[in-house]
Amino acid sequence: MIERDFDIPFVADLALREKQIQQNYRPVIAVHKWFARRPGTLFRSLLLSEFAARPLAQVFYQGNNLGSIRVADPFMGGGTPVLEANRVGCKVVGYDINPMAYWIVKQETATLDIPDYRAAADRLMRGLASEVGHLYQTNCLECGYKQAEVKYFLWVKTLDCAKCGKEFDLFPGYLVAADSRHPKNVLVCRKCGELTEVTNCDSPGRCRACKEPLSVVGPARNGHCPCPHCSAENSYTAGRSETPKHRMFAIEYHCPQCRTRHRGRFFKRPDAGDLALFDAARQRLKEAKLEFVPDDAIPRGDETDRLLRWGYRHYREMFNDRQLLGLELSCRAIERTPSGVVRDALRTNLSDLLRYQNMLCRYDTVALKSLDIFSVHGFPVGLVQCESNLLGVRGKLKGTCVGSGGWTNITDKYLRAKSYCDAPFEFRHQGLTKVKVMTPGEWIGTTRNGSRRAETRELKLHCGDAAKSCPAPASLDAVLTDPPYFGNVQYAELMDFCYVWLRRMVGPDAEGFASPSTRNQQELTGNATLGRNLTTFAEGLSAVFQRMAGGLKRGGPFVFTYHHNNLEAYLPIAVAVLDAKLTCSASLHCPGEMGASIHISGTKSSIIDTIFVCRTTGHVPRAWIVETPEALAELVAADIRQLRIGGVRATPGDARCMACGHLVRLAVWNLRMGWSKRKPIASRLKTVSSWIEDFGGLSAVLRSLPSLLSTSEPTEPMTARESSPNEEVWYAKVPF
Repeated sequence: MIERDFDIPFVADLALREKQIQQNYRPVIAVHKWFARRPGTLFRSLLLSEFAARPLAQVFYQGNNLGSIRVADPFMGGGTPVLEANRVGCKVVGYDINPMAYWIVKQETATLDIPDYRAAADRLMRGLASEVGHLYQTNCLECGYKQAEVKYFLWVKTLDCAKCGKEFDLFPGYLVAADSRHPKNVLVCRKCGELTEVTNCDSPGRCRACKEPLSVVGPARNGHCPCPHCSAENSYTAGRSETPKHRMFAIEYHCPQCRTRHRGRFFKRPDAGDLALFDAARQRLKEAKLEFVPDDAIPRGDETDRLLRWGYRHYREMFNDRQLLGLELSCRAIERTPSGVVRDALRTNLSDLLRYQNMLCRYDTVALKSLDIFSVHGFPVGLVQCESNLLGVRGKLKGTCVGSGGWTNITDKYLRAKSYCDAPFEFRHQGLTKVKVMTPGEWIGTTRNGSRRAETRELKLHCGDAAKSCPAPASLDAVLTDPPYFGNVQYAELMDFCYVWLRRMVGPDAEGFASPSTRNQQELTGNATLGRNLTTFAEGLSAVFQRMAGGLKRGGPFVFTYHHNNLEAYLPIAVAVLDAKLTCSASLHCPGEMGASIHISGTKSSIIDTIFVCRTTGHVPRAWIVETPEALAELVAADIRQLRIGGVRATPGDARCMACGHLVRLAVWNLRMGWSKRKPIASRLKTVSSWIEDFGGLSAVLRSLPSLLSTSEPTEPMTARESSPNEEVWYAKVPF
């Protein structure tokens, strides 16, 4: 069972490594972007800890078949629990209210004829290359080759001065590329726009063309920028009534002719030919009868209000004319694909491609690559934008992609994803060596590719609210899920960006695509614009938990991950568990994020998830039922030591979240006997809050932690040591 057999150091090590580069460990996630995916290794470990007959470390790297087990996921999102359960043969049912989540998981688990897909993708690429390939070519400054391939076009926003009416650039800084992946720093001249390579940014010298002193710092700051023509101060964010304008100011390109004898990257200022090609794309778009470019308006929302403030009113305005032309032609080619399964795969590719083919992408001046629109889980409107080559650039020597954001990048990742579904694997780390370990007999999907005999698996996906589902009593062996976190990323607002395009292709009659938006009043997030608060979150979560618990077999595990920086956001968790007549039998911990992720780097956010294990009946180790904040702090300290053995150094933010998890578990334990779900939801939330406060609260637990951690050393996990009298006390069980 999970409570005893889940090996925290073993899983923490795996999960942390996976989150560093998740697409290598779980290539299937490259089918389409989704947010905050939890580690697949975590959910694999939970399943095997509960249902495998041998210790986790022994069975993790072996092929497993849990064909008799039925698992449900009421919040499937990007599909991690669904994929992991399906992979080991479980019968799976998944729900999600967001049609994009439903579509993504459906495509992740679809059986794809890989040769057919590869052929269709090649046809698509050849067609696009003949129609728009020349729009992504430039003249090499080094050797004069006229068909060098553009990797990225860099654009800066411009503004018309409110006083003199003249247009000027909104540069926050003049650094194009730092000297980390290029021999020198590249700066753009604020006067003439020429690019100059310099050794020292602190003393950059003068422009190589006009001799103007170079600068790294730009004039655009905090929403304001002085006009270089009349010195008037201008606001560039307040009350905009029109879509932002942009000017192309730099190009990074790839020259196959002289690449082998050239040091570093290729940069240039756009020449007349480059500007003429964009004008040609603009003219062609004007003349085209558009079939697939959406004309949907951007509705108000917690995230989309930022777009509206910048003057964006329709989703199509977030793309430039060359991007719109290429995407329209891509859609037309996709819809000519005869095979429905392959056509859906290419539709999914285009939807995923959108996050790189828009004018909100930014250029990373250190990594020298495009940052997709969702790199910070929002709509970041910057002043310098990056347009990627629609086709992508493939190196001539190795055949691998050069740069990011094009069709070649997307289809290559998709091929790896679907190949992984046919033959999944794990990585075993032996010192500094990483060894790929195949897991024979495991696969992902409903029908196995390449099998000599027909092999199918039961997988039922539903685009709808799990609170309205009706699983038969005692029909589920387990519920495994990663529910929404209150106040989390506004998935629906972000995914509408892709959905409006995908809906134009699949049509409103496709399951889940009847509505013009993915937004739903029942979505479980905090959203000020839609009036969704902690109370509505608790009500929705409780409704889903009650439905799923009603289908669980007696004593079956209801397992979910959760983390939040605010204790208040944990109160709905306790209410939902209690309303569902479940008892929290364990609160375990595992990395769920990567500290270097752009959206949390430099913040106090935790990377550690609490894994809540709940059951209708079972046993709890007596040592976990503590009665003082000091004793609870000792449990948190023990968890931190276990994580440390797995190579995870818990931060104060992590410790805070771990303590919140234990407080919720104890609140459920102590409130379960007299709990009434008939009381108003506000009253139930208050009951949980009051119990935690009476216990001593979070602050009392955290005050006791520093002294415990300063004197503690990592120890071997309990499951790895031989039995002792003390362990018998530890494992003394309290039934519920």
